[in-house]
Amino acid sequence: MSENSEKQTLLATCSGEVIKLEDVGDELFSSGIMGNGFAIIPDGKDFTSPIDGKVTNAHEAGHAYMLTGKNGIEILIHIGIDTVELEGEYFSPVVKEGMSVSRGDKLTYADTDKIMERGYDPVTVIVITNPEMVDKFKITYGKVNAGDVVFEYTLK
Repeated sequence: MSENSEKQTLLATCSGEVIKLEDVGDELFSSGIMGNGFAIIPDGKDFTSPIDGKVTNAHEAGHAYMLTGKNGIEILIHIGIDTVELEGEYFSPVVKEGMSVSRGDKLTYADTDKIMERGYDPVTVIVITNPEMVDKFKITYGKVNAGDVVFEYTLK
């Protein structure tokens, strides 16, 4: 069995309801053009790392993070639809670009109640932006807690 055929996992970045990307109200994500993944309708306010790796990009508005895993997988975590328009309001980032993270480390706090009060959808998208590295994957939908395994995959 090669190293690439070993099962890899992504954890839930927040507690909530895991839904299909196709059900996200943003065509950029729902079309799958950004990569393979899933979304979570959050019922919490803490957002954590789904992998061990490095923060390769942390948007100044605090709503989006790119992480690169030790296995080379690239993960985009995008909190909310059009939340970049909030210009960082209601987000309290904990990590910065270049930092190493472990599974479960807090990336940011987002006041999802306030975000919704302002009329924004807080759905959180987690996608692998280099899907050509992924051979097979399985997603577990439904209710999750932050840190639960949601996405299992093998590398090509």
